[in-house]
Amino acid sequence: MADHQRRIHPEDLEAGRRPSAPLMPGGSFRSDKGDPSPAPPPPPPRPDYQHHHHHQARGPLPPHRVAPRAPLPPPPKHRRGGRGCCCCLLLTIVTLAVLLGAAALALYLAFNPKAPRYTVDRLAVSAFQVDPTLTARARFDVTVTATNPNTRIGIHYEPGSDLGVWYAGTRLARGALPAFYQGHRNTTTLRLAVVGQVQLGGAVVSAMQDAQRAGAVPLLFRADVPVRVQLGGVKVWKVTSRVKCDLVVDRLMDVSTSSPIKIKTSDCKFSIKL
Repeated sequence: MADHQRRIHPEDLEAGRRPSAPLMPGGSFRSDKGDPSPAPPPPPPRPDYQHHHHHQARGPLPPHRVAPRAPLPPPPKHRRGGRGCCCCLLLTIVTLAVLLGAAALALYLAFNPKAPRYTVDRLAVSAFQVDPTLTARARFDVTVTATNPNTRIGIHYEPGSDLGVWYAGTRLARGALPAFYQGHRNTTTLRLAVVGQVQLGGAVVSAMQDAQRAGAVPLLFRADVPVRVQLGGVKVWKVTSRVKCDLVVDRLMDVSTSSPIKIKTSDCKFSIKL
């Protein structure tokens, strides 16, 4: 009787009655193959859900602030006034240059200037001595012819001229030209005295003696003369007229004979030094 009361009848299960003790512990199951395997770990929480939940808990984020950009420098302003002054100045200079060129051309066409001509017609050695100390004392009498071929231009020869006779780079004598005016289409002959005293070197004296024996002594006559040109009735700027004549004479040191020294060749050039 007691055994019958301990049995569990299927009718009791169907009627909703449960046994007082569970057959197996909760949260575990038994496999036919052996011991139960551990339960898988729970999945990690979803970031989106947490982030969303966090925002919902704290409220909306403040708006993102962007640092303001530094203001760009203003574009350079063109100095129109300076450009205008430069353009006006340049235009004025160009205009003056054109006017001066036109005036110079008009003067050139009106006066048709021509360079004067100079020649050394005669060179007489009045004295030339070399003492034992190789000091030379010389006097030259020079005849120079100046020709002004211009029909409307006059030449004023100013004071302060410088004349000289040279041998092999050594100045033997010095002189000056008198001041005078040379008119239109005029030829003037000038007789000048050029004197000097100079210390010579032994090589210079030896070379001079060799040239004397050969009958061809090279000399240089040079003149720097300040002049003013007169256009019509107006005297204009002052320039330096330079005359350079290469001469060859037959002798120089022997002046005791009565026959004059002859100029074998003469080549004169004229230039202007501003």
